[in-house]
Amino acid sequence: MEFQEYQNAAMRTRLPTADIMYAVLNLAGEAGEVTSKYAKALRDSTPIDREAVALELGDVLWCVALACEELNIPMSQVAKMNIDKLASRSARNQLSGSGDFR
Repeated sequence: MEFQEYQNAAMRTRLPTADIMYAVLNLAGEAGEVTSKYAKALRDSTPIDREAVALELGDVLWCVALACEELNIPMSQVAKMNIDKLASRSARNQLSGSGDFR
């Protein structure tokens, strides 16, 4: 599935009240659910439930699609910008460290 196809399909499930604030706040919540799956597996010394994590990552992706929609930015543009940024950091040996503009 292509990014634009996903973004369009995801927005067909959007409620009218789901705005940019909902997108960013829910993104944090859904990302927290991903980390919670790992925390519980660590706590209980059990294997990670990959399917459950994949479902939560899908919810994260949906929130990203909504944020992109609200900002009028195609998801494919966000993905390309990210790869370009990482390629630049890799070329300059700056993958480790911190800061947005390293």
